[in-house]
Amino acid sequence: MERLDKYLASRGVGTRKEVQKLIKSGAVTADGAVCKTIDRKIDPDNTVVLVNGQAVGEKYIYIMMNKPAGVVSATEDKRDKTVIDILPDQLKRRGLFPAGRLDKDTEGLLIITNDGELAHRMLSPKKHVEKRYVATVDGEINDDIIKRFERGIELSDGYKCMPAKLELMTKNDNGIGTVTICEGKFHQVKRMFSACGLNIVHLQRISIGNLYLDSNLPIGDCKTLTNLEILQVFIGNIH
Repeated sequence: MERLDKYLASRGVGTRKEVQKLIKSGAVTADGAVCKTIDRKIDPDNTVVLVNGQAVGEKYIYIMMNKPAGVVSATEDKRDKTVIDILPDQLKRRGLFPAGRLDKDTEGLLIITNDGELAHRMLSPKKHVEKRYVATVDGEINDDIIKRFERGIELSDGYKCMPAKLELMTKNDNGIGTVTICEGKFHQVKRMFSACGLNIVHLQRISIGNLYLDSNLPIGDCKTLTNLEILQVFIGNIH
């Protein structure tokens, strides 16, 4: 038999202090029952232990965050709060990082994981994984701009973006559009609009592949994803 907190710590869920907080928060179940007793004895070979519904010992974790503005997509930063800093304690563990990034003032869908291979596949332009945004701009999105996005916008530094899809969000408002790209250069969406003489007022990422931001997830909140849900990232592209 083994103490529950020692068992969790030995399997990389967190430090002893961190897993004790997890247990006390009610995030841990043993054989289907919530267990808030840190020194509970379990049989490591026969007790089914879950943390936030995920079996302990699973190699990877996938977290959907509705990123708020003002937080940077990094594991650490000396000046600003990071997306790792604002994770709830019960989801924090070693090795987590944002798979890709959103600009500091951009909101929306961000995946946080410890799966480096998934991040590489998701971010590689060769994989053509779509990232879709809702952009509010300070001017009119017209047919000429839409066609320029389709051909591939050339940025101010001479970089030629891959073809992108730009559509008006509604027929009644030509200042809000959805943008679908399959690469992720620094400030890319903002720079694409800037090349067309428009400035972004608000930007939100709403999907990656066929994985959409949960409309019931408040800004700043997170939830874990199943392996089936994360596979939606790699379904659908614009080519």
